[in-house]
Amino acid sequence: MRRSRAAGVVAAVAGLGVATGALAPFRDQVSLPVVVLLFLVPVLGGAAFGGLWPALGAAVAAELLVNWFFVPPYRTLAVQGGDNLVALAVYLLVAVAAGLAVDATAARAAEAARLAETDRLRSALLGAVGHDLRTPLAGLKASVSSLRQPDVEFSAEDRAELLATVEESADRLTAVIDNLLAVSRLQAGALAVDLRPVALDWVVAEVVLHVGGDVLVDVPDDLPEALADAGLLERVLVNLLANAQAAGGPVTIRGWTGGVNVNLAVEDHGPGIAPERLAAAFAPFQRLDDHTGGGLGLGLAIARGFTEAQGGTLTATPTEGGGLTMRISLRAARAEIRAAGEAADGGG
Repeated sequence: MRRSRAAGVVAAVAGLGVATGALAPFRDQVSLPVVVLLFLVPVLGGAAFGGLWPALGAAVAAELLVNWFFVPPYRTLAVQGGDNLVALAVYLLVAVAAGLAVDATAARAAEAARLAETDRLRSALLGAVGHDLRTPLAGLKASVSSLRQPDVEFSAEDRAELLATVEESADRLTAVIDNLLAVSRLQAGALAVDLRPVALDWVVAEVVLHVGGDVLVDVPDDLPEALADAGLLERVLVNLLANAQAAGGPVTIRGWTGGVNVNLAVEDHGPGIAPERLAAAFAPFQRLDDHTGGGLGLGLAIARGFTEAQGGTLTATPTEGGGLTMRISLRAARAEIRAAGEAADGGG
């Protein structure tokens, strides 16, 4: 909103300046009705770019400029003649009404761009949820129904397999619901972040132990601590690691320092993503040829949102030799401590 109002003020000021500079030398040849009509343009520009308040300010400023430069006696705010007084009064009313109309139109258009985006996301959500909830629910239903059949004797191996299907389906449902809740918290701005010094090698070890699979870890144990929320960082790495494993091929997690930042990279050697589609990989409900790990396509969107909530960045680049590399960059805790100390010394 501040940026929009600033744009409206700039548009209004620039328009008023151009109109005044262009018309003032010809004020004796241009009639007052033409002048006031031309001075409506900056008011409309202020309304279109900045909304109501820049438009109202532009209307008042235009009224004063027209009076000062184009209404006899010039360079005073006195008004000579009833016709000129009526013209100025009508101009002010018209300018305010025009500003209100343009502001209302822009607001309706913005509400139409937001409703359209909401409808698009809702459609994508319904399509994704319809698939990603139906599949594990079907697995649960089939396994439980089989186990409950009184006239069937299952071997220990069959029973164990059915129970494993129940567990796997329940885990998939949990992941879907967790991702939906995470996105809702991000969009509502209700995400709680507790930034503390965190040892990245410890977080990576916990995540690899939890996710499992064949993962090569190259994170030095003497890597500086990062200023992060350990729980959120674990969620980020879990999503990135699951996405990398779904791509196929070996997966590597690397850690290194760079300036005042500490970095982690999750590298896979799967099919990768075309460079022109890398930015779209972080949009919700994007599957990108199933490289986002299946599911709702929320993994990368959540990972970026959680990373940025910790004051970090998450970027995607092609892996050398093929694949995708997701790089997390976080502020080093010692850099924050040093900056705080220098500020305290300077303040003392």
